[in-house]
Amino acid sequence: MTHPLPSAIGRPATAALTAAGWTTLEQVAGRTRAELLALHGVGPKAVRLLDEALRAHGLSFAD
Repeated sequence: MTHPLPSAIGRPATAALTAAGWTTLEQVAGRTRAELLALHGVGPKAVRLLDEALRAHGLSFAD
C-alpha cells in the first residue's frame, strides 16, 4: 500500500517533491533530510511534517 504525501507540507513542498518524481511517502522514505532540503520549496517545517508522517507508517529518512 502506498501513502500520499501529506497535504500539510504545503503546495511549494508538494510541487518540489512531485517535480523530483516523489509522490508518495514510500518514495520519500530512504532519502536524506539534506536531499529534501536541497529542493527549492522544501523547508524545515515540511521535512518535520514528512518525518512525522513517515514514522506514523513505519518508514523513515535515510539519515
